[in-house]
Amino acid sequence: MSVAKKDYKRITTKSLIEMKSNGEKISMLTAYDYTMAKIVDTAGVDVILVGDSASNVMAGHETTLPITLDQMIYHASSVVRAIERALVVVDLPFGSYQSDPKEALRSAIRIMKESGGHAVKLEGGKEIKESIKKILNAGIPVMGHLGLTPQSIYKFGTYSVRAKEEEEADKLIEDAKLLEKIGCFGIVLEKIPADLAEKVAKSISIPVIGIGAGGGVDGQVLVIHDMLGMNNEFSPRFLRRYLNLYEEMTKAIGQYAADVKSSDFPNSNEQY
Repeated sequence: MSVAKKDYKRITTKSLIEMKSNGEKISMLTAYDYTMAKIVDTAGVDVILVGDSASNVMAGHETTLPITLDQMIYHASSVVRAIERALVVVDLPFGSYQSDPKEALRSAIRIMKESGGHAVKLEGGKEIKESIKKILNAGIPVMGHLGLTPQSIYKFGTYSVRAKEEEEADKLIEDAKLLEKIGCFGIVLEKIPADLAEKVAKSISIPVIGIGAGGGVDGQVLVIHDMLGMNNEFSPRFLRRYLNLYEEMTKAIGQYAADVKSSDFPNSNEQY
């Protein structure tokens, strides 16, 4: 059933919950710099995630673990300066919240004060409950993240689909309900069976955003470098490429280099 879209001039956490209630899907993309964020926001995406995936796509690391809190603040502040409509959610990086709720609060406060972001996102459920509660008690909105949690890659040992077995699926459902109960405004579910993701989305009142979690959830998120085809080495089943910028940009840059070599650029109309 199609639902008339409300024209939100500014997306808030309340807007997202309202969108779920009205059956309107939520669009979410990553961005890590001013220029890209400006384009994403202008295009009408509801939520911009300043993801710790910047560690991979911006810095070239194999995992998300090396990125620091200072670096996340740098990326987030660049994004915030660009946006007029989207809600900006910022990942708390590995090591900034897991060990101590007080450290988690300090990290979240730094992100909010120094970047101007609107909310933070943390990976995990029951095991980080106290950290989430501490942040929420300070008035900072929190988005959860369950399923495949890339910051735990060395624990899992693989990026394969999570929660295929009943025990892990039951824990995921329990964690999702816990995150809702303690006050999270939304949850990202990454790389889990579609049926399970839909079951979670129907069992809680807060929005569930999927990545590799099927279409039965309340919205979708992708890494922008992947969906634009800037990264030609990453091809999971859940990814739809809307452009092939790797090919287009390589061609354009190659043409520029050739034109410089041949003295075709600049021509008489391109100089003073």
